[in-house]
Amino acid sequence: MSTTESVGSRIRRLRRAAGLSQEALAQPDLSASYISLLEAGKRLPSGEVLAQLAERLGCTPAYLVDGVDKPDTGALEVELRYAELTLRNGDAATALTGFEQVLEKLSPTEHRSLWISASLGVAQCHEHEGRLEEATTRLEELRRRTLTAEPELPQRLALVMSLCRCYRELGDLSHAIEVAEGTVAEIEALDLPPTTASVELLSTLIGIYAERGDLNRAGYLASRAVDQAQLISDRKALGAAYWNASVVLHRQGRSGEALSLITKAVAIYSEGDDERALARIRNAYAAVLLQSDPDDAQTATARSLLEQSVSVLTELGSTTDVAHAETALARANVMLGDSEDAVLHAERALEVLGTEHRLESARAHLVLAAAHLRRGDRERAQAACERAALLLEASEATRQAAFAWSELAEVLEENGESERAVRAYRESMRLMGHRSRLTGGAHRSSTTGGAPRW
Repeated sequence: MSTTESVGSRIRRLRRAAGLSQEALAQPDLSASYISLLEAGKRLPSGEVLAQLAERLGCTPAYLVDGVDKPDTGALEVELRYAELTLRNGDAATALTGFEQVLEKLSPTEHRSLWISASLGVAQCHEHEGRLEEATTRLEELRRRTLTAEPELPQRLALVMSLCRCYRELGDLSHAIEVAEGTVAEIEALDLPPTTASVELLSTLIGIYAERGDLNRAGYLASRAVDQAQLISDRKALGAAYWNASVVLHRQGRSGEALSLITKAVAIYSEGDDERALARIRNAYAAVLLQSDPDDAQTATARSLLEQSVSVLTELGSTTDVAHAETALARANVMLGDSEDAVLHAERALEVLGTEHRLESARAHLVLAAAHLRRGDRERAQAACERAALLLEASEATRQAAFAWSELAEVLEENGESERAVRAYRESMRLMGHRSRLTGGAHRSSTTGGAPRW
């Protein structure tokens, strides 16, 4: 039906199709003459009149206004929640179809909240599947479209957290911090009490600062997150705060305190029914164990936890979740002397990640280098170290990049390549902030991108 049809013409067409006279349509509250004026376009009906006429004509008031039936939002909410549940259960492909079907039936202006939720769901499906560039583009577009009509705060925080995760995995830590800090400042300006979502945003920001090596800021935010989480009743928020605070403590060399907090976080997540979250926190617990000078028994315990996590996350997790578990499992195998399995798991992590996850790919390359070194394959170990260092430095993860260059220096030194080892050590020192007093920093690389010329 033509969208140029007037309201009056539409009323007349529907009345005649129903076999009603003007008088019959008018009963009991209106007059036949008023119906005649409406159909002639000489009067505009009020909202109350539209509702009465729509009920008698078997359509919606919206259809009388513009000829388009608006969807049953109640039914669409059910479809939307089902798609969200499907995504949480790890089936991103099916969830994506569900979100897209809901979006087709919604108007971004008339059903803003539902439209934002469905649009966010589409982006999160792409994130889950590792299509980070696509996810980031959609999230930025959604953020732009909602600037003049702000979404509800929980939606706003969910959008920002997804966007920060994507930027983090893409290696753009500065942009991730800018987006997250801006939103935290907005919340503080509103002087709102803490919520689960706001604590989770702080936890996300803690992880990004720790990734970049700014442990002072990360530590300050971790204290705030724990304090805020203790003010609200949601145990999940407290678990997230403990989780990220443990990461900071561990990187500050306070492994005993980190283990204490991560153990509390595991206990909290074990109380719930979120298998994916529990598997991820077990990953974190195993990672702290592996990096805390463990004995063989503790390393074997970590490997067992990680094997459980890989099984769960292969079904329910995102590509990043699976890669985290596979990389940590490779590290456990290196420590236990099983270099063949270590190479297998590290390569599996890189295969899952593809080309878009710079930071996690760098971690996998570092573990792969250690596994190759254990096997006596120094050439492949060196190549993996170089790749990791470049990925980390491009991501502004300077402390981690410094560690990678140091690892590479050790590989080169063991391989008898002393001159190149010295260059790698210098690059590591530069990234840690060292400047030679004798050369005024002349050891800085002369190549584009900061890597030393070999």
